[in-house]
Amino acid sequence: MSRIGKKPIAIPAGVTVTNDNGVITVTGAKGTITRNIGTVIGCKIEGNVIHMICPEGANSDVQAKHGLYRALVANMVKGVTEGFTRNVIINGVGYKAAVQGDKLILNIGFSHPVEMVAPAGIKFECPTQTEIVVSGVDKELVGQTAANIKAKRPVEPYHAYGIRYKEEVVTLKVGKRTGK
Repeated sequence: MSRIGKKPIAIPAGVTVTNDNGVITVTGAKGTITRNIGTVIGCKIEGNVIHMICPEGANSDVQAKHGLYRALVANMVKGVTEGFTRNVIINGVGYKAAVQGDKLILNIGFSHPVEMVAPAGIKFECPTQTEIVVSGVDKELVGQTAANIKAKRPVEPYHAYGIRYKEEVVTLKVGKRTGK
């Protein structure tokens, strides 16, 4: 059995959780998230606590989903109360970013600016020209959007030009050297 799956999930004040035949809906101050977890793993809501229930004698595939679904529901509850953010840094000569409405405009060394439209539920912010903050209530969507931005110009290992996460450490390679 999953130790993570056995942990109860506390429901903060102002958050409502409903389970409609395997479809869990979490509503809070920042928004609403819906996820279909199916009926294999049970979800029991008691007062201000959620318990994920794995059936007795379940096979290893079902036991593996026990902790997964508990983590997904816990992230849904955290998302509608606090939200999630991911910081992305742009490094390069002349590289910059700007937000126009729900579009992110990237000048990252191509002959044209790269435009990215924010998916529903995602917000872009640029505190500086070289920093992008991706925020939203769905952890999975925030992470995927930040990864899509990063994929537009991967970091090259010699000068560290490109797009990276703020907490990512880039290991630089040594350039060409002369002979002895």
